[in-house]
Amino acid sequence: MRVCFIATNTFALNAFLAAPIEALAANGWEVTVALNTEDGTVCETVRRHAEVVPLTMRREISPVADLPVVLKLWRLFRQRRFDVVHSITPKGGVLGMTTAWLARVPVRMHTFTGQVWVTRQGVMRKFLRFMERHVARCATHVLADSPSQGGFLVENRIVSAQRLEVLAAGSICGVDTQRFRPRPEAGLEVRRKLGIPDDAVVVLYVGRLHPEKGMAELGAAFEQVAARHPHVHLVLAGPDESGLSAVEAAVVQARSRLHAVGHSDTPELHVAAADVFCLPSYREGFGMTLVEAAAGGLPAVASRIYGVTDAVVDGSTGLLVPGRDADALAAALERLIDDPALRKGLGAAARERAVRVFAKEVLQRAWVEMYAQQAHIVAPAAPTRSESTEVS
Repeated sequence: MRVCFIATNTFALNAFLAAPIEALAANGWEVTVALNTEDGTVCETVRRHAEVVPLTMRREISPVADLPVVLKLWRLFRQRRFDVVHSITPKGGVLGMTTAWLARVPVRMHTFTGQVWVTRQGVMRKFLRFMERHVARCATHVLADSPSQGGFLVENRIVSAQRLEVLAAGSICGVDTQRFRPRPEAGLEVRRKLGIPDDAVVVLYVGRLHPEKGMAELGAAFEQVAARHPHVHLVLAGPDESGLSAVEAAVVQARSRLHAVGHSDTPELHVAAADVFCLPSYREGFGMTLVEAAAGGLPAVASRIYGVTDAVVDGSTGLLVPGRDADALAAALERLIDDPALRKGLGAAARERAVRVFAKEVLQRAWVEMYAQQAHIVAPAAPTRSESTEVS
């Protein structure tokens, strides 16, 4: 059986699809990946288990640039005769599902990972919402990466509840609970490299530094907390997408305790060095970094929005606050900073839940089971005795 995955960037491929691709390949699937490879390097796991077809596919809407991609995908789909085409990322969904429908691929699957249009206004919001409905119509199978995101999609009439599926309890790939685990000694080494005292309280953010991730609120909240707690530091790990300036604009007095380390191939080490994880995002499909931090034994402070509410249990594995509210964010962070016992208890519960519910192995089994169903759909049925007699 043959499957082709479509994504717009190597980050999404490496972060979300490496583990599923590994599991599918181990179960006999022939895997191809078509994506824009110009923004990064395809990880070893994907290169070992899949053929990579490079495309010049951009995140931005550009009919002139997108048409050659559609033509290349159409030729690829017709030549390879894939049984399944599976897309992630918004642009990957539009181009992948449209072309797979035109090429008559029998099983067309798309996984929604968050809605860009949620934070937009006016005509662009309506257009992007329309495109998501188009993707859902072209697909034969629609998935959401969290139950609450699925509910949001149904509520906004992107797809019907009958056509929507969520794997396990949420997430696309689950978390490697051995890679992300409490590692005190490794954490101390990271602190010393950054010039952070061993006894400091470290608040960590991992992900794209984009304004929609709540960077302005994070900076404002840290400035408030740091003024009252001279032992608190903030570490930002991730590529800057116009969000770092928003943090720096808000952090004035505590600038020496702000550490922006850029993109990291070893986020688990930054998790090991931290005490609290913070994600004040405006929109999330699931919030995978929250589960990675949880596996590392960190309590979270995060926005109470769909997607995040599946990754964090308020009062049990972390604290949820209203989105875009710097004061509420500061109050929740301060509550954990002031109460080491609460931090420890929430962190332990977060680790236990991550291992039990979101471990990579749990999601890999869910992927294999789902694809086994697709194989049954596209595989020709074995002929009955009467049919065999007629043919002969």
